[in-house]
Amino acid sequence: MKLYKKQNQAILNFNQKWYQKTVTNWDDLVNRKGLYAFIKNELALWEVLDNQPTLGQQAPIGNQEVWAAGVTYLRSKEARMEEAKAAGGGDFYDKVYDAERPELFFKATAARTVGNGDTVYIRRDSTWNVPEPELTLFCCSEGTIEGYSIGNDMSSRSIEGENPLYLPQAKTYERSAGLGPCIYITDTPIAQSTVIRMNILRNGKSMYQDSVPISQIKRGLTELTHYLFRECNFPNGVFLMTGTCLVPDDSFTLAVGDEIRISIDGIGELVNFVGRRK
Repeated sequence: MKLYKKQNQAILNFNQKWYQKTVTNWDDLVNRKGLYAFIKNELALWEVLDNQPTLGQQAPIGNQEVWAAGVTYLRSKEARMEEAKAAGGGDFYDKVYDAERPELFFKATAARTVGNGDTVYIRRDSTWNVPEPELTLFCCSEGTIEGYSIGNDMSSRSIEGENPLYLPQAKTYERSAGLGPCIYITDTPIAQSTVIRMNILRNGKSMYQDSVPISQIKRGLTELTHYLFRECNFPNGVFLMTGTCLVPDDSFTLAVGDEIRISIDGIGELVNFVGRRK
């Protein structure tokens, strides 16, 4: 089932039928262990819709934080080592990839997260900017994975390349995260054959296009959530981006007006447009 957020409505697509329900508190709806079973059991209380509704641009987030994992795919490790080589930090990423402890970092608040069809920003003080398409986990406050979404982890590679310690500035700023279009809720783990695809368009022309199965990830999804919840409480649940393996060539950087299309099997497609803070 796919759960969408639209103002004070929860929109559900389940078994090729559409439902909606008035929701005064999004967190109360989604933050629960056994979310799939809960929604399935209460479907009789939802209004059945005759047709697919207009879904809007809201990200499926309430008061959750967005976190991210880094260097979880080999291609990401290689790209990070290359960008930090001149600053002498390339070996850091090699060590992170092979280490027992994963790299986890805070990405965005809900206020800095945009939904499907909305605009993400590139920093004015960065000369090299890329999107990073990522399978994103939704975990309830008890630490269990209750759903999946699509994340766009915008990254200022020129800033991170200057010094690995600049990672927070390279990752966290206004409209630095795209999330959506829904939370894909299932009672079984997502299949390892699931494919992530990204297409970057400029004036209607594809500038970059590639895909990768999530089976290439080095770390387990439950492993990542285990480390995230070790010393942190998330009373409303949390979204965790799990890393990327789709990295455009070093010669590519995003420009204002570009269109980023990220799709993941079973979840849908997240579309973001590129802008810059005025």
